[in-house]
Amino acid sequence: MLLGGLFKRSKGAEGSSSDEGISSGIDSRHSPGNVEADLRAFQVEHKWDPNLPEETIQTVADALNVDDVEKKVAVEVHLLEEDSPYPEVRAAVRNYDEDVPANTVRAWVLGLLWTTIGSAVNTLFSLRNPSIALTPVVTLLLSYPFGFAWTYVMPKRKFKTFGYTWTLNNGPFNQKEHAIIVIMANASFGGTFAYSTDVLLAQQVYYGQYFGWGYQLCLILTCQMLGLGLAGLSRRWLVEPAAMIWPSNLITTTMFETIHTRTTPDALKLSGWKIGRYKWFLVVMTGIFVWEWFPLWIAPFLATFAFACWAAPNNVTVNQLFGGQTGLGLIPLTFDWSVITAFILSPLVYPFHAIANTMIGVLLFTMITCIGIHYTGALYSEFLPMSTGGSFDNTGAAYNVSKILTPEYLLDPEKYAAYSPLFLSTTFSLAYGLSFAAIISVVVHTYLYHGTEIWSKIRASRTDGADVHMKMMAKYPDSPIWWYGISAAVFVALGFVTCLCWDTHLTWWAFIISLLIASFFYLPIGIVQATTNVQLGLNVITEFIIGYMQPGRPLAMMMFKMYGYITCYQGLYFTQDMKLAHYMKVPQRVTFWAQFVAVIWSCFVQTAVLNWALGAIDNVCDPDQADNYTCPQAHVFFTASIIWGVIGPERIFGNDGIYNCMLWFFLIGAICPVLVWLAARKWPKSHLRYVNTPIIFGGTAYIPPATIMTYASWGFVGTMFNKVIKGRHPGWWTEYNYITSAALDSGTIICVLLIFFALQLPGLVEGPKWWGGFGGGFQDNGDWNAVVQKTLVNGTFGPSSWK
Repeated sequence: MLLGGLFKRSKGAEGSSSDEGISSGIDSRHSPGNVEADLRAFQVEHKWDPNLPEETIQTVADALNVDDVEKKVAVEVHLLEEDSPYPEVRAAVRNYDEDVPANTVRAWVLGLLWTTIGSAVNTLFSLRNPSIALTPVVTLLLSYPFGFAWTYVMPKRKFKTFGYTWTLNNGPFNQKEHAIIVIMANASFGGTFAYSTDVLLAQQVYYGQYFGWGYQLCLILTCQMLGLGLAGLSRRWLVEPAAMIWPSNLITTTMFETIHTRTTPDALKLSGWKIGRYKWFLVVMTGIFVWEWFPLWIAPFLATFAFACWAAPNNVTVNQLFGGQTGLGLIPLTFDWSVITAFILSPLVYPFHAIANTMIGVLLFTMITCIGIHYTGALYSEFLPMSTGGSFDNTGAAYNVSKILTPEYLLDPEKYAAYSPLFLSTTFSLAYGLSFAAIISVVVHTYLYHGTEIWSKIRASRTDGADVHMKMMAKYPDSPIWWYGISAAVFVALGFVTCLCWDTHLTWWAFIISLLIASFFYLPIGIVQATTNVQLGLNVITEFIIGYMQPGRPLAMMMFKMYGYITCYQGLYFTQDMKLAHYMKVPQRVTFWAQFVAVIWSCFVQTAVLNWALGAIDNVCDPDQADNYTCPQAHVFFTASIIWGVIGPERIFGNDGIYNCMLWFFLIGAICPVLVWLAARKWPKSHLRYVNTPIIFGGTAYIPPATIMTYASWGFVGTMFNKVIKGRHPGWWTEYNYITSAALDSGTIICVLLIFFALQLPGLVEGPKWWGGFGGGFQDNGDWNAVVQKTLVNGTFGPSSWK
């Protein structure tokens, strides 16, 4: 059936029919040796590919097993030359390249403008509670009218400077220019913009250490830029292969196409569907914008529809099992898109196999394991809430770190022994164990499933097995590897300066280890994210390692975590944008300089805004600050530095630690991928080939503060779109799935921004006061009050002694 479809006429990258391409291609472009090499490379790359339909894999195998050149050429043309082999990519990305300019004055001016606005706004409002953040989606929407207006306002006169001809107005605002603007925004403030500033705030506000602007700039620059080298050096594995889809980019490419073309797909016109994608986008965006006023402002009870807790507000078990705040949320009802996407992004983006693996993890661990731990009294869980991200002492109160510190913010062993060990909620303690399992399993999984592919990419030509997008990008000069190598060397050197020229307590060898951790895990985590849209974080493992290597050094812990975790995290943002440029046919060298310049400039903007805020806002970071500039993220960062840098993992997970049992997850994470892989080899056509143990362990990383309600509602919506609708109405799904997701996200973001800036920030208007409003009766239950099974009056729980 699939092979028959290969010979149908379809417009390819060069606009010719498939039949003509096959007949002429055998004599001109497709020698038997080249075709064989391309199909072999395709087979190696996609052997365990969960995104590729099984019949496609079988078609390639059948073509390689017969001595029929014409059949092999037909398969190659269909899979590698006409379009992407993936239906998701075919639905969202053009299979041809437009000859329009990308490296224009308009793109650079608007890109730097939005880089400045986004970096400044996000830095300032990261200090406020509640926080707000501009996202690249907002940049995409708001930059379009600016680019469109530029066409009619700016002169078209051409100038010549140093032999280079340029103009302020190169004609209609095109998709490649738009892509550069979004890439600059995403690289500069779309990912980890606040992480380094949180380190600086914790250091300056809570530890009383101020090293000056030079140190601040060095810290922010190294935090944001070290990942660029990793991104460039890993392009051969994470950007160029067709299998590296990067699903979140598909929403962006769909939005570009929709905004710039505004057409109704011909296939759906024939079936009676008359609304175009642009109009559909506007209708859905308007609808969700209007609706979100209810759960976000008028009726917040709709966000977490925990009716069981309203019916039995004082029943501990009911509130722990069905609550959506500190319970498990076993009845997953929410009418708020911002809740569904608060932690895991839009479910319409994730492939169904990623959703299924995540939900397996939710069922096995967050539901079954957590209930087993909590209701057997293990880990003193009867005295603790079911699910919360806080830490507690042995009276059940929030852990007061000030009771165990010296005036120099170091651990006082006597005070610690007299106060309390640290306790965690059931889901939070299990989250650490799952993080240990995920980080080991991703390495084992990558070696087993992608080891051959990784090695073959080292030896093979860049064009072996290249799909249509890679072949179109080959015409542009590549950005040399040495550009990325020099960038990496410069910022590694600057990192040494940052660590050693100021009293950070982070040794030179610890800094090297943090970069080695980021480099070692970069490819495994990148492969998982590129194929499933799930990113596994290094935050826990970096805290764990530095806590053992350099105990009692909280500032060193924060910096080690930043360099080990954020170098990888930010680098993957660079890689994701490189793939976006790949899809949009933006030349590689333009992409490099757009990312490099935007991030460098944003670092100066962040530093300036941070220092202005600290000097101009009265009592900034104080818990009682009048305008709520209480620095909530920095305070969380400070608390984490005490837990991991002062108390240390030895006292929490060591032989005498309460949570020592969680270390078994390291072994579980190593064994499970091997067992699944062996089973999948034995039964290659079973669903076992879709099982992904890193996602099963790490897909639930946001629990807590997320709950089963969050994940289950996310999983339900994702299954309906990417399994049910995709299977029953593939034509509609192909044209409208990603634009629906973009519309839902855009309308919600606009509503959030309007409520924040127009109502919450001025403080002139309060939310409606009624049972379902802010502070209303729907919050008067055990779920909102973090109910526990056993409450202490005058006593303690836990071990009788600790040290």
